[in-house]
Amino acid sequence: MFIATLIAPPGGLEPQLAENLRNAWGGGAVDWLAPDEAAEFTLEAVPGNLWEVWDDLQKLGVDLAVQQENGRKKRLLIADMDSTMIQQECIDELAEAAGVGEHVREITARAMNGELDFEGALLERMALLRGLSEAVIAEVLEARITHAPGGDTLVATMRRNGAHTALVSGGFTAFTGPVAAALGFDEHRANVLGIENGALTGDVARPILGRQAKVDALDEITGRLGLTPSGAIAVGDGANDLGMLGHAGAGVAMHAKPSVAAECDLRINHGDLTALLYLQGYARSEFA
Repeated sequence: MFIATLIAPPGGLEPQLAENLRNAWGGGAVDWLAPDEAAEFTLEAVPGNLWEVWDDLQKLGVDLAVQQENGRKKRLLIADMDSTMIQQECIDELAEAAGVGEHVREITARAMNGELDFEGALLERMALLRGLSEAVIAEVLEARITHAPGGDTLVATMRRNGAHTALVSGGFTAFTGPVAAALGFDEHRANVLGIENGALTGDVARPILGRQAKVDALDEITGRLGLTPSGAIAVGDGANDLGMLGHAGAGVAMHAKPSVAAECDLRINHGDLTALLYLQGYARSEFA
């Protein structure tokens, strides 16, 4: 059995739309997870016109996902940080402070879209930050970094229901540490900035945490917890997340670059991070 889930920003999902789709696909009764925001219904098979309907609903600001019903609630949340759990790219914000923001943002965008090798792009950008004061990190965290809507609720709800939560980033531990603590993650891992005499060296410690390292983290954490990757839900937005998203039981492309979203069956373009709870079958009344 399969489940079709419709998700929109609050007030954006009309009851008639959900009923019409359920009727068109011959699904079971509509179950409202949140009034005018999220609904689901059962299906016996994946509809042949799924992506045509998905495209039509995108124009209405509604996300649609179809997945197997069994095993939807996951025991591990593994999440990217930059432009996923926070609304910025940390390296771009550091670059703004260093006066090379425009150049670094261009490299970041190309790397996240899969146009550039992640490791090479990271080292190229880091070289431009050589000599930047370590004190800027705290200033950026305070003034420039904002949490993505719904992230704290996502983490708290999954933890309350027995799940483990891990923040795994191609960014820097100087940022994942404070962000993980603020959002309530159980653990975090990322690259370590090179710092000497109170300034950035323009390099990071080896090995560099990139695309494969995120897959390895998923395997290591699930193994430690006595799970398999099928018991994990992963979320990210960039090309370096694709290995992790494809390896997890549920891989969600969150407000992702088009080339990234095209590789994922679960895509959220309009809802916030609580959409990951709706995808697992949680009702809003069950949110922490």
